[in-house]
Amino acid sequence: MTTSLLTDLYELTMLEASLQSGIASKQSSFEVFTRSLSVGRRYGVVAGIGRVLDAISEFRFDSKDIEYLRSTRHLNEETIEYLSGFHFTGDVWSYEEGDLYFPFSPIMRVEAPFGQAVLLETVILSILNFDSAVASAGARMVSASGGRRLVEMGSRRVHESAAVSAARAAYIVGFAATSNLKAGQLYSIPTAGTVAHAFMLAHEDERSAFAAQIRAQGTHTTVLVDTYNIEDAIRDAIAVAGTSLGAVRIDSGDPAKESRRARALLDSLGAFETQIVISGDLDEYSIDVLSREPIDAFGVGTRLVTGSGAPTANFVYKLVAMARGKSGEMVPVAKASESKATLGGRKFPWRVLNQDNKAVMEFLEILDSPEKLGELPVSSSEKPRPLHRQIIRNGEPQIIPRLDDIRILHRDSLRELDDSAKEIVSGHPALNAVLLDSRGNLVRATS
Repeated sequence: MTTSLLTDLYELTMLEASLQSGIASKQSSFEVFTRSLSVGRRYGVVAGIGRVLDAISEFRFDSKDIEYLRSTRHLNEETIEYLSGFHFTGDVWSYEEGDLYFPFSPIMRVEAPFGQAVLLETVILSILNFDSAVASAGARMVSASGGRRLVEMGSRRVHESAAVSAARAAYIVGFAATSNLKAGQLYSIPTAGTVAHAFMLAHEDERSAFAAQIRAQGTHTTVLVDTYNIEDAIRDAIAVAGTSLGAVRIDSGDPAKESRRARALLDSLGAFETQIVISGDLDEYSIDVLSREPIDAFGVGTRLVTGSGAPTANFVYKLVAMARGKSGEMVPVAKASESKATLGGRKFPWRVLNQDNKAVMEFLEILDSPEKLGELPVSSSEKPRPLHRQIIRNGEPQIIPRLDDIRILHRDSLRELDDSAKEIVSGHPALNAVLLDSRGNLVRATS
């Protein structure tokens, strides 16, 4: 399946007009960034880079796509012919997947002829906005959990394709497993799942349901104990499985109170190693509170796959530089509209670390500045870490992302923040993106 029609019509009508005006072949530079983080959050997590690579590689218009576009009568024949032979030949730089971002972080830069680059806006944003929203929420949940095991189980709360992408994003930031089998197949993510309440209700009584489950899945399975009465269910489960029962799951009621009761009862029955799993409309705030209780794992669904109240990362895709004149020199361009102004010029981002390897700022080097930097404006005790990596060169992917490597990179990036930035409390962004003004002073990046 091609990805070319996963876009908005105006991308194609802009192409048609640019072909007529002559700018379609002019070199351009677009950047992806957000003007602000979701309210109260102190960092975001970049996710979806690997999926963007795939989407750009598959951005072609096959015969069925062309036939459909002709039938709409929106485009002239010159544009149709251009699209029929379309293949992206440009360059793309991006932050590493799993790394952190802040307001005005240029997480992706696309450089190509205008007619090519403009076509990619919608599909790039749709991937990065969703995946990064889930990853940003998931990272906060992982921090809140205090090292407890987290399982993604939100497939039934989101579009079926989005469910797979959400599982991938959650795994990147430290979730241990997913309930989604397609995500397991595509990305080799560990899968987890046992039974739902329907299974319990279908049997004559809970004890027979537990017996059937344990015969099929073994004593190390997780049983659901809140269908009727939690205390009675735990006693029945241990009577059937013995004290080697893997775990009990509680999906309703007051999870703090029920987990304490369950732990006390399990211990009194000799099931000291049987774990307690809590699920049911959890978010980072409830997980943070529950992390003080005798809970071993959390199952998280709705709030994770919907970004925990922030279903988009609010990324935009804006033109920041354009080739001008006979020389084709790249010249900064920027919007000046109120509240939606942009910061012109191509940028190379650096994360500046102090001697303790803690991040102190994100520095944006303006590549099109008439005053080229000889060196970065950091002190002798600070060191800059480059954030952009070229992921596509002349239309060809340069990397093959591995999720296990991304998980490690994400963990290491989080370590660069002070512990206070990872607390589940509202606050300002942990880092500011800064650049040099015309006098060589560091100033905060604003649109």
